[in-house]
Amino acid sequence: MVDISIKDLTKAYDDGFNILNGLSFDIQAGEHVGILGRNGCGKTTLFRILSGEIDYDDGTMLIAHGKRIGLISQIPVYPPEYTTEDVLKTAHARVASIRRRLDALAVQMETDASDAVLREYDRLSADFERLGGYDADFLRDKVANGLDIPADMRSRLFSQLSGGEKTRVNLARLILEDTDILLLDEPTNHLDLHATEWLEDYVQHFHGTVLAISHDRWFLDTVAQRCIEIHDGKAEFYSGNYSFYVNERQRRFDEHLKKYEKDQAKLEQLKQAAAQMHLWAFMGNDKLHKRAFSMEKRMEKLSATAKPQVMKKLDVKFSEREFFGDEVYYVEGLSKAFGEKQLFHDIDLLIEGGDRIALVGDNGSGKSTFIKILMEEEGPDAGRIHKGPSVKTAYLPQIIHFSHPERTLYDTMLYEENCLPQQARDRLAQFQFTGEDVFKPVSALSGGELSRLRLCMLMRHDINFLILDEPTNHLDIVSREWIEDAVDDYGGALLFVSHDRWFIERFANRIWALENGEITDFKGSFSQFREYKARQAAFQQANAHTEPKKKDTAAQPPKKKNPPRTDRQIAKLERDIAKIEAQLAELDALTEEFSSDYQKLMELDAQRSALNEQLDELYLQWEALSD
Repeated sequence: MVDISIKDLTKAYDDGFNILNGLSFDIQAGEHVGILGRNGCGKTTLFRILSGEIDYDDGTMLIAHGKRIGLISQIPVYPPEYTTEDVLKTAHARVASIRRRLDALAVQMETDASDAVLREYDRLSADFERLGGYDADFLRDKVANGLDIPADMRSRLFSQLSGGEKTRVNLARLILEDTDILLLDEPTNHLDLHATEWLEDYVQHFHGTVLAISHDRWFLDTVAQRCIEIHDGKAEFYSGNYSFYVNERQRRFDEHLKKYEKDQAKLEQLKQAAAQMHLWAFMGNDKLHKRAFSMEKRMEKLSATAKPQVMKKLDVKFSEREFFGDEVYYVEGLSKAFGEKQLFHDIDLLIEGGDRIALVGDNGSGKSTFIKILMEEEGPDAGRIHKGPSVKTAYLPQIIHFSHPERTLYDTMLYEENCLPQQARDRLAQFQFTGEDVFKPVSALSGGELSRLRLCMLMRHDINFLILDEPTNHLDIVSREWIEDAVDDYGGALLFVSHDRWFIERFANRIWALENGEITDFKGSFSQFREYKARQAAFQQANAHTEPKKKDTAAQPPKKKNPPRTDRQIAKLERDIAKIEAQLAELDALTEEFSSDYQKLMELDAQRSALNEQLDELYLQWEALSD
């Protein structure tokens, strides 16, 4: 069954340029598709058309009847008195409406227990259960905790949240609404690693249709079953995830280039043959003109073949300084707090030559503060930092500022780098700033261009320790690849903060995981670190499952092949059943008490599952004895 069908879709803006120019594709129900393409190719325009926010100029768009579409880039306007919790509860508006009607009917039945009232109550009760009314509070807590929406945020006015916080809340609302078709436009932009991995797991198990635009290549690799690239307003199809797309795109490029080169060789051959034919025709054989004209028609077709274009890459290297000794930085007893919030304490770490360290952790855990302390932009509350005697550091901050943004790129290089005019032009050209672009003011640059310009300036210095704070944050895939090309050949020590798992996997040989005020120092790649974390989580979960089972199993009566029908055994089973039902009731109360504690909720859920298994077994025994 097709959920979305697009045929020859065309959309132009005021300048008359068709950003979508005959776009056609079908999306089957339940497919998870990555939408790719350079910035400005029309990806977000497509989503705005699908959601009904804007109209298209020509073509057809069909959405399967009854399917609900949710777009996370849209943040609805709510009444000013709405808290975050009120916004989340709008996802269960229908359930809340049924609940109110059920309460009213319950009051009415005290005086009017007619068949009509009872039938309506039974029907609404069934609808309430089918729509998950009894689990609404639990699901809301589970989704909110997964997307890092803590209790204090849920109590704040929605209008007071930042743009990133509003995006997370809106994503949670759409998930709770159980939308049939999810349009995810950069869903991981404001999520930390924990929340991103939670979202990935949700999308992987989501039975509806998903279209995802993302610069997070790991996210696309994980959730996309196939990819559609928008190029020149049309769709190109790739029957696999992002890694498949990268390899297949390169294969198609190589094949296209090979054909182009073959056509060019044939074109040159035909040119010479046609010229010879015309010469012989002038010498008396007029029939050869016709053959020459036929060759020239073939030449026109071959000339129409465009040479495949490949995105230019940076061809630059850091000017590395010779490093003496193994110790780059040594951190001893480092602690930092802001008020009552302790970010980290008693940190002892050593950075050595050749280390490529990824500092990871949840938002607000103190990663950027740790970097600022290393750069002496902030002081620690306790501890010391020892810097190697021959260490020269370069720092690319998360938010890039220039002292004079009104200056052009060219003037910025001249004034701040004290270089010659030709050196400035050559250096900027290496970073893809050419022609008139060098005379643009710095204030007009995008985030990716600002990063490129700052890297251009950093690479001019002799360095042996490079610190990057979220170097790929909010950059498109092309800009991320540019930065990766720049870092790739750098051979010195590297420390970087990043949520970009593709970047981490490519460069890190050591992981520093900042959590609960401590740093876990793991020597290995990001994939190996994930496997280590998965083993730790499995071990903890196994312990959580084992303990209650051991305790309750001892209370179970020994199984017999043919249990005698005695009132004493039946009474014993009924007491055991009542005991487990009481334990389940206690777990329900604890679920309410710890509604904002995601980890505790998971533990309670595991205990509930174990008790339900025992309860089912007791009921089977009770039924066997009662026959």
